[in-house]
Amino acid sequence: MADDLFLKIINREIPADIVYETDEILAFRDISPKAPVHILIIPKEHIKTINDLEAGHAEMIGKLFLAAAEIAAKEGIAENGYRVVMNCNQHGGQAVYHIHLHLLGGRQMGWPPG
Repeated sequence: MADDLFLKIINREIPADIVYETDEILAFRDISPKAPVHILIIPKEHIKTINDLEAGHAEMIGKLFLAAAEIAAKEGIAENGYRVVMNCNQHGGQAVYHIHLHLLGGRQMGWPPG
């Protein structure tokens, strides 16, 4: 857990462009954006992957999605639409092993994602 990049951002050991914060959630702009708006939304609790979620995490996961909707509105992308993605493990494209949502918008999103 000591090498968890997102915990370092939560603890302000690494700078980030923070756009949203509560006691449980932090959201910041991705340093390598894949869309004009690309924000990562993370729980402050360290949970490695979706596979590590437990029933007790259900409320927190709901709060991540509510944060995504609120941030999308503040960023001006809610009306036209946006994508919310959560990757799991290597084949799912997870690069940082601390669950997080990718909020992507500001352009037409294609399918399948590339």
